Amino acid sequence: MALSGYSIATKQSLLPFFQPSRPNISCQQPFFVRASSADGEKKMAIKREKDGERIGFSGEKPDTPLLDTINYPLHMKNLSTQDLEQLGTELREDIVYSVSKTGGHLGSSLGVVELSVALHHVFNTPEDKIVWDVGHQAYPHKILTGRRSKMHTLRKTSGLAGFPKRDESIHDAFGAGHSSTSISAGLGMAVARDLLGKKNNVISVIGDGAMTAGQAYEAMNNAGFLDTNLIVVLNDNKQVSLPTATLDGPTTPVGALSSALTKLQASTQFRKLREAAKSITKQIGGPTHEVAAKVDEYARGMISATGSTLFEELGLYYIGPVDGHNVEDLVTIFQKVKAMPAPGPVLIHVVTEKGKGYTPAESAADKMHGKKLYIAMAVS
Repeated sequence: MALSGYSIATKQSLLPFFQPSRPNISCQQPFFVRASSADGEKKMAIKREKDGERIGFSGEKPDTPLLDTINYPLHMKNLSTQDLEQLGTELREDIVYSVSKTGGHLGSSLGVVELSVALHHVFNTPEDKIVWDVGHQAYPHKILTGRRSKMHTLRKTSGLAGFPKRDESIHDAFGAGHSSTSISAGLGMAVARDLLGKKNNVISVIGDGAMTAGQAYEAMNNAGFLDTNLIVVLNDNKQVSLPTATLDGPTTPVGALSSALTKLQASTQFRKLREAAKSITKQIGGPTHEVAAKVDEYARGMISATGSTLFEELGLYYIGPVDGHNVEDLVTIFQKVKAMPAPGPVLIHVVTEKGKGYTPAESAADKMHGKKLYIAMAVS
């Protein structure tokens, strides 16, 4: 089956929803932000580099004018793409500052900033259910769902939990620390939704490390059999297992899933399909090309010897890999999937970088996975 030049194994009913449409108006120009205190003393500098932004500050609370206006996801709905990008930048600054005071899981939360912003922009919690797995990547989610003022109590007695907690917020659909339970939980919520005749979305966000457990595959197999509408977001930060400490230093992540996901991202055939589709959509031109190129670029599976991905063999419609730090791409994909009336289970493969945007975390062997109290380091 062909889709705008891409070879793809999928369901007939999904194809009409991946057709060109007019994109939202957004600003594509790079931007530079420098926040200052009232007396002009610089507190935060954001450097735009070819592979993304880098933040650094002296340890003072950063200025976050846009984030200050966001108390709940409802306040994000009318933001432009440029505003969402700015919100992500300020959110990342706020997380670095907060965790420097309380300790906590830094790298994993920095890696899902844009993903969290896009999810809450497109979907409507608490009606729509988002399940985070592993839950320590939910700091951005907590800040965007009314708990920013309490982040200084994170992991303290009577303070905020380090993981999603149902009695802490109606936006926390499921409470779990470790791990691999999100797809099972999400599937249960989706089946219950259908029995009640409701139409809300259920999204399970699962890390590549959590995806290694048998329970995740059992859940995907069950979801494929039931053909229930369920969105699974695979957060692939290339950290299938944390670097293991040895006498000679940390070792790199290992395992069959790590190898498979790396091949999926680096496949020559995958790149050829991408370039073929780009050349076709460029001939269309104008606004049609902009959306068609973006959606079609991601809406295809990597064709294996058997003609489908592992996820498709389990009965999930595969989309990816998607750049997990490109807000506009994430929003477009989520909007298209949300618009499908009966897609069945969908897996969106999102590639992120643990510790994204904060150089000390990006450079650390463990990506600053979990940190005690520390002094936020300036980045030149």
